[in-house]
Amino acid sequence: MGQEKSFDLRVWDAVSFIPFGQVATYGQIAELIGAYGCARQVGWALRRLPLPSELPWHRVVNAKGKISMSLSREGSDWMQREMLIAEGISVDEEGLLPLRQHSWRPELSEVHFLERAPQSASSRRFRSVLDAH
Repeated sequence: MGQEKSFDLRVWDAVSFIPFGQVATYGQIAELIGAYGCARQVGWALRRLPLPSELPWHRVVNAKGKISMSLSREGSDWMQREMLIAEGISVDEEGLLPLRQHSWRPELSEVHFLERAPQSASSRRFRSVLDAH
């Protein structure tokens, strides 16, 4: 398994912990997996996730509390908006949402697990999500 795939798995694993009705930022996920300053790479890892997915990828937004809207997302930005609205998070037409109100604050145990997880492994929690495909 290459280094890129390992990074993707670590991102996906961290994202699997984000609860219903809450959101995290790309930078927050990067910090949780010990990849400080790698917010953009977190975004690319989420783009490589095969859709549809049971992983709550839609709960990750940019630092401004906005969905990253782009034609290159081939509609997944609008999917993300609809999925967040379905969770009770108000999102305007430009993709802006109340970040502070819905910001995920992980439990200390989740943070410690993610920091200690081997770079080439993922948790059983994530594997169960992946196995659903």
